[in-house]
Parts: sequence; structure tokens; C-alpha cells
Amino acid sequence: MTNSTSPEPKRIALVAHDGKKDDLLEWAEHNRDLLAGHTLYATGTTGRLLGEALDVPVTRFQSGPLGGDQQIGALIALGELDMLIFFWDPMSSQPHDSDVKALVRLAVLWDIPIACNRTSADYLITSPLLSEPRSARTGSRA
Repeated sequence: MTNSTSPEPKRIALVAHDGKKDDLLEWAEHNRDLLAGHTLYATGTTGRLLGEALDVPVTRFQSGPLGGDQQIGALIALGELDMLIFFWDPMSSQPHDSDVKALVRLAVLWDIPIACNRTSADYLITSPLLSEPRSARTGSRA
């Protein structure tokens, strides 16, 4: 529960391909206190690992190949996600590559900030915009 002096919690999805799960976990542990003040979502194994490592609630969806990427995409389309942290592995082919592309496409279409690596995730999670109300961010939808 927030009070009038606390920033509104953001709804943040955390996703990682198998080859990047360790990187995401390390980043999330380093930023645990910042993340704990927000509503977290994740796909499959990533969500389980994050919940255990951070000891904070994480809403888990299916694994990416089983529809988890599409479930995160649905949050975006419904206006129920504020940020996507997606540590994807550009060096490995993914059996659900079309779902990955669709998720990134939706995030761009709906003007959702995306971080695909540790440096961009650091910039997003430490941005002063993180404490602004959701209604302050506007954008047109094509």
C-alpha cells in the first residue's frame, strides 16, 4: 500500500532466456530494494528463481515457449504493464522466436520502456521517471 509521499509502484515484467537467467538474477539481486517496491511479473523458471532469490512476490506466467511471452504481451495490450526487462540471448536461436518478436513489437507499439541488457536495465530502474505517476506518461497508439 502506498501513501501520498510514496511513488506509485510500477508493474515490471522480468524475462530472461536460459543463457541470460544468471545475468538477470544477479542484476535483480543487486537491485532488490528498488524492485521490492514494485509489482513484479515473470515467465516460468525465471519467475521461480526471482521469487526465491529476492524473497518478494513475483506473479508467474507460463514459460516463454509455452505462452508466457504472449501472457506478458497481453498485459501490455491491456495497459497493465509499465516496464519490460527482457535479458534475451542474441547468440542463441529460440524455438519461440516469433513470440519473442511479438512481445518486443508490442512493447514498442505501446511505448513501454524495454531493457535488453544490464546497462539498459540499470538506466531504467534508476530513472527519476520511475517515481512519476502512470498518468503522467502519455502516448498515442497507432
